[in-house]
Amino acid sequence: MKITNRPASEADLPYLMWLRRETMDDHLRASGETPSNAYHAQRLHYRFDCADVLVRDDRPVGLLKVARDPGEWEIIQIQLDPSLQGQGVGRMLLEEIVSEAQNTGANLTLKVLTANPARKLYEQLGFEVCGVEGNEVRMRLRSRE
Repeated sequence: MKITNRPASEADLPYLMWLRRETMDDHLRASGETPSNAYHAQRLHYRFDCADVLVRDDRPVGLLKVARDPGEWEIIQIQLDPSLQGQGVGRMLLEEIVSEAQNTGANLTLKVLTANPARKLYEQLGFEVCGVEGNEVRMRLRSRE
């Protein structure tokens, strides 16, 4: 499955809002939050300069937002179209980011909602819990031995 990426633009916001609601509302509710358009818009605009739209067959299928600051990278958002979930696409994307971060010597962190099952995948890839902030678990990639 060939997935490419391109920088997100303001024109992508309607799709990205739909994707965010589709992929995050249930996890937010399960974590004790009441999802709103205002909350989702704030999260979409946060570090929008780092946002890439994932594309397959010339149509958007996801969002990947990684802040690659010197020495410290953060996976801010990764959302896939529900039709692609469970097919290894998320794992593939994450493995690429992990490899890239390790090759540059950057630390890699992320936050995941307490009720989001993606946490299991992050743990499989070597992320460990390093803190809890409200309804989010902060995770850091284990350093290579």
